[in-house]
Amino acid sequence: MKTATADLQTILDNTATVHYNLSVPMLVEEAVKSGDAILSSTGALSVTTGKYTGRSPKDKFIVRDALSENTVAWGPVNQEFSPEKFDALYNKVTEYLKTKQELFVFDGFAGADLQYRLPIRVINEYAWQNMFVHQLFIRPTEDELKTHAPQFTVIAVPNCVADPAVDGTNSEAFIVVSFEKRVVLIGGTHYAGEMKKSIFSVMNFLLPAQGVMPMHCSANIGAAGDVALFFGLSGTGKTTLSADPNRRLIGDDEHGWTDNGVFNFEGGCYAKTIKLSQTGEPEIWNAIKFGTVLENVVVDQETGVADYDSAALTENTRAAYPLDYIPGAVFPSIGGHPNVIVFLTADATGTLPPIAQLTKEQAMYYFLSGYTSKLAGTERGVTEPEATFSTCFGAPFLPLQPTVYAELLGQKIEKHDAKVYLVNTGWTGGAYGTGSRMKLAYTRAMVTAVIEKQLDSVEWVKDPIFGLSIPTQVPNVPAHVLNPRNTWEDKGAYDQAALALAGRFVKNFEKFGSVSDDIKSAAPKTAL
Repeated sequence: MKTATADLQTILDNTATVHYNLSVPMLVEEAVKSGDAILSSTGALSVTTGKYTGRSPKDKFIVRDALSENTVAWGPVNQEFSPEKFDALYNKVTEYLKTKQELFVFDGFAGADLQYRLPIRVINEYAWQNMFVHQLFIRPTEDELKTHAPQFTVIAVPNCVADPAVDGTNSEAFIVVSFEKRVVLIGGTHYAGEMKKSIFSVMNFLLPAQGVMPMHCSANIGAAGDVALFFGLSGTGKTTLSADPNRRLIGDDEHGWTDNGVFNFEGGCYAKTIKLSQTGEPEIWNAIKFGTVLENVVVDQETGVADYDSAALTENTRAAYPLDYIPGAVFPSIGGHPNVIVFLTADATGTLPPIAQLTKEQAMYYFLSGYTSKLAGTERGVTEPEATFSTCFGAPFLPLQPTVYAELLGQKIEKHDAKVYLVNTGWTGGAYGTGSRMKLAYTRAMVTAVIEKQLDSVEWVKDPIFGLSIPTQVPNVPAHVLNPRNTWEDKGAYDQAALALAGRFVKNFEKFGSVSDDIKSAAPKTAL
């Protein structure tokens, strides 16, 4: 097969109309004119994505070739795809492209740090999807565009569907990356998040070899230059907590940690909007305007008013907007070494403390465990919170062995003396169905307290099961909320539920046989 870049450029050259790096107004005009989108009352571009309203992890594959053979952690997350199958699917996709009279191309970058940024190209059949990547990735200047040479290409063609019996996929949808040919093929799904996450996976493959720690986290910076990171899966609060009016946003989802500090992979934010309110999350609310893509939000066809409380299409409603829609966002999106690292977990059992400080060994243990709950709508088939262990708080996007990322994190925590905290944004007073979700105001107060060092002089107590250090007081948070056992009416039921969760931690960690005894010793106790 010829090089992918040469093949694709020939196709683009022979396509009747190719729109390169259209401006936002022109993309909006094209999307509305085609009937694929409408404008909301605030000027945002509103779209729906059909039956695929979240990521489809069972349809994601990596080509097993000379480059990936001995580096990728093969298994149910990183499913292998043969080079022969890829070539055939690539040919199918490119033949589909040849049938299109109009295509949209975005040339830009992933990575705000010039030393590590990746020049990318995204080819779309929909204007709204091209606007999505235009707003989510880093937009080039006019001078950069003149010399732009893509090192990775994403082809997103939702209407090109796979035949599992012929193409070797699991369904009509496919997300297949070839690190050797530097191409990502996406088809059969209209969900725009697949484009964003595919490039995140690419960065997670490329950067560790350069000594850079890629991270599924948000980041912000204070007036004194102090940086905070927020790790967590979708729906745990990364975007919400990093959009702090008292701090400047570096980025809301994907970052790298170099010897110089942290940098954002993206040029935009992809925020969940279910139950969004102007009072609860004003930064996100005000960002939903002209230039924002609203995905699967119920919008009144006559008035254009969005109903953020409705989950009629999905719980996973989203808004994609450029970083500069958040007041005070940092440009370029770079900061120093983090002072505070927060692991966010939405614990559906209601047994983890709302905030706890971790030792380095506990940080490594909980990072490798990546415990949280998948929240409704973030993946196909998830309709209520499901407890899960997502290694390094980002297993679906990490091609390499988990210990590669964990060792990098451990080295950087130690070298730069970062303080690590576990914050539970999940349930309190009982498990899901009995208890209630932790109040956002309390979580914000706890995060503010650790960032501003308000807890340096308070008393901390050790949790007898999880071994975590819990503060006895936090400004603006009721004291009884801090110890999860105190919030349960039935203390025996709490102990039983906490021990059950501890057992799940221990069982899950058995797969990390090669880690040190110091890290293993950070495991919770399975008996009182």
